[in-house]
Amino acid sequence: MKRVVIAEDEKLIRQGIKAMVERSEVPVEEIMECKNGEEALEYISLNQVDVLITDIRMPKMDGVTLVQSIQKFSRAPKVIVISGYDDFSYAVELLRCGAREYFLKPVNREDIQKAMRKLQKELEEEELEGKEKVMMVYEEVRRLLTTECMEQEDINRIVKQTHECTVQTDYVVICTNFCFNGKIISKNACFYRDIMGHNVLFLRPETVTEFAEEYLSESGCGISSVHHTIAEAREALLEAIADREKHFFHLPSRNFENVEKKIGEDEIERMIQLTGTARLEEAERYFVNFISRVKRGEVSTDNFASAMAQLTEGMKKTYGCILDTAGLHTGALANVYHFRDTEEYYEAMGRIMSTVNQKMLNEYDDYRNRIKMEQAISYVRDNYQKDINMAMVSNEISMNYTAFSSNFKEYTGENFSNYLKDIRMKEAKRLLDEGDKKVHEISSMVGYDNEKHFMKSFKLMYGVTPTEYRKNIQSGRVL
Repeated sequence: MKRVVIAEDEKLIRQGIKAMVERSEVPVEEIMECKNGEEALEYISLNQVDVLITDIRMPKMDGVTLVQSIQKFSRAPKVIVISGYDDFSYAVELLRCGAREYFLKPVNREDIQKAMRKLQKELEEEELEGKEKVMMVYEEVRRLLTTECMEQEDINRIVKQTHECTVQTDYVVICTNFCFNGKIISKNACFYRDIMGHNVLFLRPETVTEFAEEYLSESGCGISSVHHTIAEAREALLEAIADREKHFFHLPSRNFENVEKKIGEDEIERMIQLTGTARLEEAERYFVNFISRVKRGEVSTDNFASAMAQLTEGMKKTYGCILDTAGLHTGALANVYHFRDTEEYYEAMGRIMSTVNQKMLNEYDDYRNRIKMEQAISYVRDNYQKDINMAMVSNEISMNYTAFSSNFKEYTGENFSNYLKDIRMKEAKRLLDEGDKKVHEISSMVGYDNEKHFMKSFKLMYGVTPTEYRKNIQSGRVL
């Protein structure tokens, strides 16, 4: 329980009642003591009070007048009356005005505690019921916003429900890409997620400027005019959407009507395919062209938004594996109004396109390098018996010498000279195993024009000279 007011002109009785309330099992945040009805009425008019405990006979304003006066408030406190007079006429009038309990002085602690527990339970039930009713109205208003043509009978029912929930009637609607957690932001604001592609706020007109500065300064938004009944909610929404589109696209003040031209599916497909090539700038020019056509009134804002959803789906379908590998998500791009304006949207789309482009070009470069390395290896295997070197092979496959050296080692796991020597030595070993050619002949056959160089290289690799190797093989010994 938040606040309790005790209206009693006798100080000792007032303090005694306060002590009883404090010792009850009901937690109370604040207990306000007032020595007459006027003080109590003034305090209740400025604060939300849950329970009023009042005497009947008080100076300036008696308890009966006080209880009658608080009935004008939208949420009047629950009333406990304490009187020193056993007067049935007082009791009838006070009960008629909503008093929940009527105790004669001297009141005992058990009566106060029992009454406080009872009223606390009622307050909790009313709070829950109120929240449920507000949530019901919240969903009904959502239906009103999303239904293009609603029956007048349904509209009237929703209007009646909002009045029953004491919903503020004067309001503006704001469309924005900013997203709040929850539904009810405060008593002055209500939030709906994703209504016709926008997040929607209902605000009291006098709070718009301060609210926008606090929450929406970095976001895109469109604001409706002031409306006075919830029946106009969809009209206000459409006003806010139109204002949002104007700011989102930076449109001129003139209005474009009956726009028939559309962004073609073939244009979207070309933009998608060009993204994966070295012609990324050409793909980016399509987007700039789309925006220009909207500003010139050649393409509607709805068609642009639809085209971008199609583009996003196409990017995901064509380059899904690349996007997944890079940990990139395109979901937000499907709705352009998730972003502040076209610049922010293009920046986000550009990051996706740039990443896809770089990955595709890298993959192409990797593929092209693999092909070239296979060509180089094939050339080495076909020409190892000749006097070849890395410069000759890199020139043969048209690759920069330094790049060839790096790519060859990455592809084969060893540098070019070692790879070539390994092929030559294995071939020399085979010739020594299978034939009776002289060592100097084998040296020449595997690309060495210097026999001593050949013999030294063979010994470094196998630990014996070519002649020793042949003797071991001929004698049937295994190395």
